[in-house]
Amino acid sequence: MKNLKSLSLTLVFVVGLYAQASAWGALGHYVIGQLAEWQMKPVTVQRVEAILQQQSISGVGVWMDNIRSDERYAYTYTWHWVTTVDGTYDPSLQEEAGDAYEAFLRIKDILKKGGLSAEEERDYLRMLIHITGDLHQPFHVGKPGDRGGNDVKVKFFNKDTNIHAVWDSDLIATKQMSYSEMAKELYKRVDSEMVRKYTAGTPADWLKENVALRPFMYDIPEDGRIGYPYIYKYYHHVEERLIAAGIRLAQALEEIYG
Repeated sequence: MKNLKSLSLTLVFVVGLYAQASAWGALGHYVIGQLAEWQMKPVTVQRVEAILQQQSISGVGVWMDNIRSDERYAYTYTWHWVTTVDGTYDPSLQEEAGDAYEAFLRIKDILKKGGLSAEEERDYLRMLIHITGDLHQPFHVGKPGDRGGNDVKVKFFNKDTNIHAVWDSDLIATKQMSYSEMAKELYKRVDSEMVRKYTAGTPADWLKENVALRPFMYDIPEDGRIGYPYIYKYYHHVEERLIAAGIRLAQALEEIYG
């Protein structure tokens, strides 16, 4: 009974973290990885895939979500989100074990310095790929007090959910497209001007971009019911975030391995 109780508590803990940490769902992460790959030099893609043991950049996008069930990676549980009041990074607001913003900067620096074992480099690379996506899901750059929107309950059409989950997966799912179809459509919009725009700033600017979307993200009727009007007004912000993440992931990987 004692072991069963311990297991139950562990499951509650992990499920709670999953609700807060699952950015974009699988589809969004796959899209970001594919967009990044299409913008990278072929030789850089080959180097990255060799480190990933011939897995694709898009294919490893959800690895960091999957390892939450592995206690060896328990130290990464809080690296999926960052908390900010106004878009400024404040270390005092973050989890003791770290956050997505700090982890991205640190892991990128570790990969650039090199000297890692093959397993270490593969793990850090998969983390960087995932965290880049997380830092572009606006509810993973959350405000204090509502666990990145997880505590904001809504009805998406007739489904009881929360606004965080709507932005993670539900808005994307309304398009009924595969990740490759969606990536192909979004990639048509990527031009040199857009690449310059999104590669000019720093990760500190990424936080501000997400915070700027909060008036739209929290534009929820009093009855909590959201559907077609919400999608019509705000889905384009989801697409913009996916494109920005893909461009910036390509930039980061080229800086390290190009």
